[in-house]
Amino acid sequence: MDFRSDTVTRPTAQMKEVMMNADVGDDVYGDDPTVNELEAWAAERHGFEAGLFTSSGTQANLLGLMAHCERGDEYLCGQQAHNYKFEAGGAAVLGSIQPQPIENNPDGTLDLAKLAAAIKPDDSHFARTKLLSLENTINGKVLPLSYLAQAREFVDQHNLSLHLDGARVYNASTALNIDVKEIAQYFDSMTICLSKGLGAPIGSLLLGDKAYISKARRLRKMVGGGMRQAGILAAAGKLALTEHVAQLSTDHANAKYLANKISQLEGFNVNVDHVQTNIVFAKLDNTVDISSITKQLSEDGILISAGNPARFVTHRDVNQSDIDTLVSKISTLLSQ
Repeated sequence: MDFRSDTVTRPTAQMKEVMMNADVGDDVYGDDPTVNELEAWAAERHGFEAGLFTSSGTQANLLGLMAHCERGDEYLCGQQAHNYKFEAGGAAVLGSIQPQPIENNPDGTLDLAKLAAAIKPDDSHFARTKLLSLENTINGKVLPLSYLAQAREFVDQHNLSLHLDGARVYNASTALNIDVKEIAQYFDSMTICLSKGLGAPIGSLLLGDKAYISKARRLRKMVGGGMRQAGILAAAGKLALTEHVAQLSTDHANAKYLANKISQLEGFNVNVDHVQTNIVFAKLDNTVDISSITKQLSEDGILISAGNPARFVTHRDVNQSDIDTLVSKISTLLSQ
């Protein structure tokens, strides 16, 4: 049992079959029919002109930022944004793009007045502010559609582009019970991670207009992201987007179940009402030795991430019985 992340999901038997039978070519030459189909289908499905298949969400975000910004430009984002905090500073290191992080509000949004104050004047002393990057979901929280509309109005007013790190955008659309296009419509570009809750083994998509994706494709080659017979991976990605989205509602229900169960443990403090998708955070009292608990659970084949707050993530490879086992074992360890 693995509660560390939804990235640990394993390909289903059906997914392995479509991978094995995928029609392939050389994607760097543009000859892989399965990759080409995925990119074209995904672009149309989400309301964009073109798409690019990449090896990871980190790569998709890097290419997304670099295709919007030149050396010496700047992008606005949240302090908790994955492409600022958890991607090894790639935009700055590889793209020479300066991040300007703004503190996230408790609901994951960014204060538009603070964003406006952070935009640099058109002056040679400053980096050029070119882009606002949002993340949805962020730490499991869903950005409201009304906020996305306000963000679109904001970037139009300030002559910026708007990028979405949509690693878990299907979790967001599932939680809101809307079509994903209702989220995508506000953005100039977006990424979608295929290898989290959607269950593909590898891959993310970057979507945008044709000129933007053409630039990103060149950048993908530059950073070593060109792949050859990648159709075996693209086939898994297409199946993930067409067959696995329905699973996310079960993951969300299981996260609520987990939150309710774990909130009953001594020293584990969970705001169940804040659990919107498949991620549960538990603030721990000083009496809880989470490092010891993590080690002992791993000896029983149960994997969690040590930390305070502790993060638990539900996905297609864990069920309510697994959750009961996890909570029971933690309860036993707490009583020892």
